[in-house]
Amino acid sequence: MEVKTVGVASDHAGYAIKQYVLKYLEEHGYAYKDYGTYSEESCDYSDYGHALAEGIENGEVYPGIAVCGSGEGISMTLNKHQSIRAGLAWIPEIAHLIRQHNDANVLVMPGRFIDEAMAEKIMDEYFSTAFEGGRHQRRVDKIPVQK
Repeated sequence: MEVKTVGVASDHAGYAIKQYVLKYLEEHGYAYKDYGTYSEESCDYSDYGHALAEGIENGEVYPGIAVCGSGEGISMTLNKHQSIRAGLAWIPEIAHLIRQHNDANVLVMPGRFIDEAMAEKIMDEYFSTAFEGGRHQRRVDKIPVQK
């Protein structure tokens, strides 16, 4: 995967894992932009999910990593944007498949259900897996709603 600047976002429940994500990115030489949140104070995942999605849509960042408590809320928010393919991964094998088969441009992790060691394995797999294309490209092309 060609990485530009990684966009990162979380809510309060994903904040601790997001802080680990930022450390991981720094240690692996990836530039990043942090779209928030910036503390564990209660907040709305949708605010940060939309900001990350807009950063990807306008070419400011690619790819993205997002974290909320279950990973579901921020995934739902991100996937409202037509050009976003946010995939929720809680184990490395899922991270592999969301890249290989779905060309996920946002990795989402469930902050309340994984630890730093698992987050690292998931990110390692996500960043090292290429999109396979072929029959998967046809399927990915059908994801956006056609009006």
